[in-house]
Amino acid sequence: MKTEIAKRLAALREKMKAVEADLVALGPGSHMQWLAGFHPHADERPCLLLVGPEKETFLMPVLNAEGSREETAIEFHTWPDAEGPNAALAAALAAIDASAAKSVVLDETMRADFALLLLGALPGAKHSFTDDTIGALRMRKDTAEFKKLKMNAGIADRAMQKAFASIKPGMSEIQLAAAIKDHFSSEGATPQFWIVGAGGNGAFPHHQTGSRKLQEGDAIVIDIGGRKDGFPSDITRMAVVGSPPEGYGQIHSIVEKAVQAALKAARPGVLAREVDEAARRVIEDAGYGKYFVHRTGHGMGIDGHEPPYITSTSETVLEEGMVFSIEPGIYIPGRFGIRLEDIVILRENGPEILSTLPRDLHVVRA
Repeated sequence: MKTEIAKRLAALREKMKAVEADLVALGPGSHMQWLAGFHPHADERPCLLLVGPEKETFLMPVLNAEGSREETAIEFHTWPDAEGPNAALAAALAAIDASAAKSVVLDETMRADFALLLLGALPGAKHSFTDDTIGALRMRKDTAEFKKLKMNAGIADRAMQKAFASIKPGMSEIQLAAAIKDHFSSEGATPQFWIVGAGGNGAFPHHQTGSRKLQEGDAIVIDIGGRKDGFPSDITRMAVVGSPPEGYGQIHSIVEKAVQAALKAARPGVLAREVDEAARRVIEDAGYGKYFVHRTGHGMGIDGHEPPYITSTSETVLEEGMVFSIEPGIYIPGRFGIRLEDIVILRENGPEILSTLPRDLHVVRA
């Protein structure tokens, strides 16, 4: 792990040099986790990983220092509650030759008061966020990251199969979600989300799973994910109780064609918006454009949603090793919704789907 951290620090410094950044400041969260291999408990006490052109250090609350020392060999500048962080921050910046930093990269997810504390210690410094530095590095997954994502995709596949096997007329969305959560837990994964939208509820892309009973003719959107070994999963499939509602088969076919178009468009060197355009064009040409109300996909790594975002405006150039979802959908108000989602990793010749579960409609005989 120490070797991996050293490689990531070196890669980050190359990015800093390219964008002429004097300092990168990260709060407790996924950026810090990726770079340092851990992050301390996040609370209101300022805690920062500060990376300069040649040295790095932590601004660390005393309360977290002992436990954090077991996780890292990076130098600490600690501060107790009785004194506050200002003096320790000044010492930390001096230790990495960043007291006069003029260009600071801020972790966009850190607390605003942490950011203002740092900027207050560096009057006149310009700030930006991590898109061109650690964010760019995180978008390309290494072999170890891929293996964990692939393992989680397998767990999600089996959780989805458990959902299919559990569907019975008369059960509630919540009861079906419970079966899904139980399966994630049975494989040592923490359930993260469980969208079960039956009938008209499926027309709400982020429906809050509720008490509605499953009944004959319901098309059911099942969008689920868990987390194990620090990485997540995310998959959406469709099921129906008995006979599908009128028009379902045609619309399912359109959404599948949109998935296929996005998969075909996703290649290294292509802009992310071109993948969104490929999926959206299929749906628009079929006359359902106004019913596709969200982006085509999102990146996935340590975070369930992270760059690259597959949107109609994204200028991100896709690169080999990027992991993202492809999940077009059509949502017919009052009737049903259809979303088909797979997570892919971009290879030299195109996307590799992490799931092995077909996107076909699963029919439950009532």
